[in-house]
Amino acid sequence: MKPTLTHIALHVRDLEACVAFYRDYCGLVIVHERSHEDVKQVVWLAEDPERHDFIFVLLKGGPGRDQEKEDYSHLGFACPSKQAVDVIAAKARAAGCLIWEPRAEPYPTGYYCGIRDPDGNAVEFSFGQPLGPGAAVIGWPES
Repeated sequence: MKPTLTHIALHVRDLEACVAFYRDYCGLVIVHERSHEDVKQVVWLAEDPERHDFIFVLLKGGPGRDQEKEDYSHLGFACPSKQAVDVIAAKARAAGCLIWEPRAEPYPTGYYCGIRDPDGNAVEFSFGQPLGPGAAVIGWPES
């Protein structure tokens, strides 16, 4: 049996701001919270409150992340349309956290924008990648 990816965990400087960001921009919901002596606070976020196939874990007390401009490390979220990417980009532009204006790139990148979360991580919102919503609409070939 091979391992299955179940979660990604990040230590963050401002837990409350990061939770609010991922709830607001990504539609994630809190599915678990806890605090104890060794860990100040832990929040589990998921796309669906009933299904926990993949969990995004935020832990309070991190050093933050200051990515270089050429560092394209990021978290990726698929959107259901180009318009949804544009809406997120406009919201992020108004909030001062847009880092990559919406653009279209060749397969497999598709249409995307990037924004900075409160901890300094880049977060991509895309449409038309061969992952998630939009893949079938664009007609990308399966790899």
